[in-house]
Amino acid sequence: MYLLAIFDKHETQIMVKKQQTTLKCIADTLGISVSTVSRVLSGQAKRYRIGKKTEGAVLSEANRLDFSPNQLARSLRLKKTHTLGLVIPDISNPFFASMARSVEMDARKSGYAVFLCDTEERTDIEIESLRLMQGRKVDGIIISPVGQFGDHLTKLHKAGLPVVIVDRYFPGMSLPFVTSDNFNGALDGVTHLIENGHQHIACIQGLPESAPNIDRVNGYKAALSEHGIKPEESLIIGDSFSEQNGYVSAKRLLKRTKRPTAIFSVGNVLTLGVLRAIAEQGFKIPDDISLVSFDEQPYSAILSTPMTTIAQQNEKMGQIAVSLLFRQIENTGNLDCEGIKLPTQLIKRKSVKGI
Repeated sequence: MYLLAIFDKHETQIMVKKQQTTLKCIADTLGISVSTVSRVLSGQAKRYRIGKKTEGAVLSEANRLDFSPNQLARSLRLKKTHTLGLVIPDISNPFFASMARSVEMDARKSGYAVFLCDTEERTDIEIESLRLMQGRKVDGIIISPVGQFGDHLTKLHKAGLPVVIVDRYFPGMSLPFVTSDNFNGALDGVTHLIENGHQHIACIQGLPESAPNIDRVNGYKAALSEHGIKPEESLIIGDSFSEQNGYVSAKRLLKRTKRPTAIFSVGNVLTLGVLRAIAEQGFKIPDDISLVSFDEQPYSAILSTPMTTIAQQNEKMGQIAVSLLFRQIENTGNLDCEGIKLPTQLIKRKSVKGI
């Protein structure tokens, strides 16, 4: 439900004038600038390195006058809404939930609110969500796209709206992005399996067209090739990042006459399906099959067999995305083509058996 308030030109002018008068009154009383007062009252004291003493004095004087800044008036005056859009494929995925929390916390520190949309891994909902955010005049958008195509993002950016991509980037697209070093993360995970004697290793992939999936599958293939093992395309299966895909793909693999000795899962939600399939088939990890999963989760270490994972820097990814977006909003440099890949960490546990 949305609440729409409509003000005529006269009402708006009165509202803005009253706010400016009060800000000037506080500034004159304390002997500081109006911009300093405005930044403190909009929650941006830390961002502009305003001292605690000054911040306290402004808040105290505003409280004495029973003054609370009108955000609508401020937005109309500055032509900024101090809201950011955040578009993610699946809020129930702990990876995206953690990243979203990081984005919200960093935005709030700078006096911004976050408008969140969940696209349910559907490009049509993604496009509609972006239109909605444009209509609400957000100052910038952070998006983890579904990953099939991104022409609509380029058009949005060319129209003048600041955009930063997180996680599922598009190679060659002139938009700033922050993601994980997916290739080397997968390389490390599969190399660990090979070093423990595994050669018949299956890979359960996510959305085939998405860049992180492509990088992780390529890392899987590179690890095999570096150790003289020819990658078998029949061992690479799957078509989405869903739990159901992980479950169906794992069941297919486990029913093969020549069952793989290990599975490399490219995503945490996929892995939930893999774990369910293994349990249903009556197999044990790692006695019957070894498992390595991309994405570290709170439950990874407390499973009956603690799981070996490739950890990503979820929160840092969100923080960097906010920083890149603010640089665009404030016009502090051209960020086109700036791409950041954060290193991953292999966390070795007991889900890999030496054979």
